[in-house]
Amino acid sequence: MLSDLRHAVRVLGKARGWTLVVLVSLALGIGANTALFSAVDGMLFQTLPVADPDGLVRLRWTGDNGAARGVTSAGTTGGRGVSGSFSYPAFEALRDAGETLAGMFAATPTSLTLVVDGRAEIATGLAATGDYLRVLGVQPAAGRAIGPDDDRPGAEPVAMISHSFRERRFGPEADPTGTVIRVNDVPTTIVGVLPPGYVGIRRPDATAADVHLPLATLRLPEGYGSLTDATFWWLPIMGRLAPGATAAQVQGNLDGVLRAAAQSALASFLDGLTEDERGLARNRNRSAEPRLLVSSGRQGLYDASPRSSGQALVLGVVVALVLLIVCANVATLLLSRAASREREVAIRMSVGATRGRLVRQLLTESLLLSAAGGTLALPVAWAARRLLPFGQASPFDWRVFAFAGGLSLAAGIAFSLVPALRATRADPAGALKEQTRNVALSRSRLSRTLIVAQVAVSLALLVGAGLFLKTLANLRGVDVGFNPERVLLFQLDSTRSGYAAEESVALYTRIADRLRVLPGVRSVTVAQTALLGGGVWISTVHVEGQTGAGQGTHMMTVAPGFFDTMEIPLLAGRGFEPRDDADAPRVAVINAAAATELFGTGDAVGRRFGFDPEERGEVEVVGVVRDTRYDDLRGAAPPTVFRSAVQSPLRSATFALRTAGPPNALTPAVRESVRQIDPRLPIMNVTTQTAAIAERMSAERLYAVAYASFGGLATLLAAIGLFGLASYTVTRRTGEIGIRMALGAPSTGIAWMVLRESLVLVAAGVAAGVGMVLLAGRLVASLIHGLAPTDPVTIVQAAVLLAVIAAAAAWLPARRASRVDPLTALQDE
Repeated sequence: MLSDLRHAVRVLGKARGWTLVVLVSLALGIGANTALFSAVDGMLFQTLPVADPDGLVRLRWTGDNGAARGVTSAGTTGGRGVSGSFSYPAFEALRDAGETLAGMFAATPTSLTLVVDGRAEIATGLAATGDYLRVLGVQPAAGRAIGPDDDRPGAEPVAMISHSFRERRFGPEADPTGTVIRVNDVPTTIVGVLPPGYVGIRRPDATAADVHLPLATLRLPEGYGSLTDATFWWLPIMGRLAPGATAAQVQGNLDGVLRAAAQSALASFLDGLTEDERGLARNRNRSAEPRLLVSSGRQGLYDASPRSSGQALVLGVVVALVLLIVCANVATLLLSRAASREREVAIRMSVGATRGRLVRQLLTESLLLSAAGGTLALPVAWAARRLLPFGQASPFDWRVFAFAGGLSLAAGIAFSLVPALRATRADPAGALKEQTRNVALSRSRLSRTLIVAQVAVSLALLVGAGLFLKTLANLRGVDVGFNPERVLLFQLDSTRSGYAAEESVALYTRIADRLRVLPGVRSVTVAQTALLGGGVWISTVHVEGQTGAGQGTHMMTVAPGFFDTMEIPLLAGRGFEPRDDADAPRVAVINAAAATELFGTGDAVGRRFGFDPEERGEVEVVGVVRDTRYDDLRGAAPPTVFRSAVQSPLRSATFALRTAGPPNALTPAVRESVRQIDPRLPIMNVTTQTAAIAERMSAERLYAVAYASFGGLATLLAAIGLFGLASYTVTRRTGEIGIRMALGAPSTGIAWMVLRESLVLVAAGVAAGVGMVLLAGRLVASLIHGLAPTDPVTIVQAAVLLAVIAAAAAWLPARRASRVDPLTALQDE
């Protein structure tokens, strides 16, 4: 084996250019697949880096649960009709009855406003019950852990901080224990630092929340429920199995407990209502029959999003096709190279080498190539995974190395076995006499087949790139219904800094007034969320004079002046005015789609609706505005109802500033203006409206970049393979070409002969590629916009581009053939 390796190194070293092309091809193909594996591994298979992650379980529920008047998504869903959120009283009931569990905790992520050394900032937080770290088996790196004594009403507010937060805010060697910081405007003492390897429970490749707090002492903003509210379901729950217990036993132990807790909560809620309130539609026929679901908690509170799974599937198909092209290309190069080694193989066989011995030698050379290519693929994978929208923080661990090694081995065998067997099939005597026409013809047929396959896959990838590039262009050309240019956006959440809802109205008004006088600011407005900013709020609207279950519409709460600032045309009626204050009758502005959806073709101004069946006349429509995109650039603009921020106070607000110049240039002045009003208010999510819209196209941009990159790579590899095959053909037919030229064949005719053979292969590959596109069109139909997945213009453009590149690759060997000296060729023959 060592002699085979030494011989392989010498042989490959003599063909440095050929070896370099193969190694680059393998590094790119294997690297792309390894990068995707690393990301998917982190997204789907990584376990929490805690003690015995397989002993953790996760609690969720499904079914009818009328006791849950409010349910947050903090616990994620894990499927339609499944929730991972519980009320605190339900958690207490489950914890006290958990005989099959060695411990249980509830924990919820939260955004926190911190003031450290007089500077306000937004930090990620996690509020958890007292057994949280004990159940996980996590020990602090400094100080002490939060325990049950810290998680009780009236306890001194304490916190633990993550290792990365300590390094960022205090320094890597500092000991912050004992330091007092303000968390949501509450003085809080840091009592411990979490270890560097701790990542939390949200997902295995995440980073730990900056600040961890006892749940009982967390100051919740107004409207976020409380620990005593049994109808507000907002807490995810995890536990650790008792010795010998299973998830099924936990479910059997606690299912009835959950149902009883929900029924008790519903009965208590209904008993607290008046007779008239119990008779309302929303309170009639309520029942509480949730069914407990207990599953493995080895990955924490994490569900792979359908969007990420879809992206992984599409990219997986792409990188797999690229690897197939790489293997086919390397196989073609090996077949071409085998032609120059026929005499070597024949001589070794004639002196006694067995065919098995020679096959082993050739396989050793190929596996050495694949091993070197796999090694070079690791840095490629490390860099490439950063480009993926998911799994970017996935561990680059032994599993990734094992995958790269296994893939390298499989690829090495795949692209080398057939060439090795063919290279050793020739008769030694015939090879020494250069009578190898049949072998060459057979080898040429296989090479041609591989070239056709490469061209077909390259065309499919180029068509995909064209479809996604055109989708991006179509989405950028969508009329969003307002003017997104020169608009600066940022968010504030005053409730986390101790403001009540009524105080927030005055605060936001002061801030808006201060911003309006800044040089370069044309107008300022405030809304619940930005248009096309990613937030969605849908509510059911009941129209006066109509019966039925109501209609779902998108909702936005906006300040007076919103439509002017965003330059949304008013079609009928009026916008919000100062007279629409908190004491005035409720009014709303709707868009044209809502006017048609709710009131038909008649005049909508003056019509009324409500948000409950019994209050259908509560809100009067005072204006109709043009349709605008809400959260998606695809499809039609949704029916949208705009409420007044004066009549429906905002807890958190998105400010929009229309500027006279580049909006980002005003960011420092905006931060300073807010700091002067209240230094406890940190600004969040500063961006521009155009950047927010661009973010809505991130998936399409990812697909366009991926398909264009890999399609370009596949085309380059196919061109290299075509060049190699044409060069091999010219070399094998030098004698024939010399005879043709000696008989008077013009050089242009010789060039065209060689070029024509290559173009026939390209045509066959294009035809096969078109078939692939037609069959695979349904895979991308839901991902593109404004064109069909089999768009003929895109297919023709991709085919022409591929043909031009292929013709250029084949032209050089054809040109060399046209310059063959007939006399020299005949002498060699």
